[in-house]
Amino acid sequence: MKRVHGHAESHLISRIGWLRAAVLGANDGVVSTASLLVGVAAAGAGAGEILTAGVAGLFAGAMSMAAGEYVSVSSQSDTERADLARETRELAADPEAERQELAAIYVKRGLDRGLALQVADQLTLVDPLAAHARDELGILDMTKARPVQAALTSAMTFALGAALPLAAALASPRELLLATIPIASLCALALLGALGARAGRASVRRAVVRVVFWGAAALGVTAGVGAVFGTIV
Repeated sequence: MKRVHGHAESHLISRIGWLRAAVLGANDGVVSTASLLVGVAAAGAGAGEILTAGVAGLFAGAMSMAAGEYVSVSSQSDTERADLARETRELAADPEAERQELAAIYVKRGLDRGLALQVADQLTLVDPLAAHARDELGILDMTKARPVQAALTSAMTFALGAALPLAAALASPRELLLATIPIASLCALALLGALGARAGRASVRRAVVRVVFWGAAALGVTAGVGAVFGTIV
């Protein structure tokens, strides 16, 4: 949030890093763990085996999400650093060319040539690298890649999401698992979709329909695979 002349502004783009990782982690935790439990239950496994599979899936999934997010976001961070290093070299080697390049960007945005040069000069005096990072490369501090934040957020939210179908499995009799887990999981997905949409101020109904549809599809497929596998074995 920033305050300009007493007017407070809160921009949603500042949430994009952790919100994307949180939504992905929580939804994946619910869907993958519930699908695993339903698949194992449909194969005819006992209650102990089902819960063991679910707990193993929770820890394996959380670690996988953390590693995947860290590696992928680190790649983005490496690219940003490489671009900034190159820009630093170009600013040192030919500052006038970089000045003209920055001014040309502002001309494309609607400023006349003279004013664009004045803006480029003023921003260059303050912080030339920051000006080029923002306006030439599109690298903003609020959207900069943060690998550790993404990894921890994904791991924690995956574990929380996975705990929901596990709790449903613990609270349900063995003969009702194939009904209890999907119902509880789809309700959890609907709630997560609504919360994510509210946090990002997007359409709640669209988000809920989207996550429930794909969650139901995943549960249906794994239940079918489990039933077929259980029959064959």
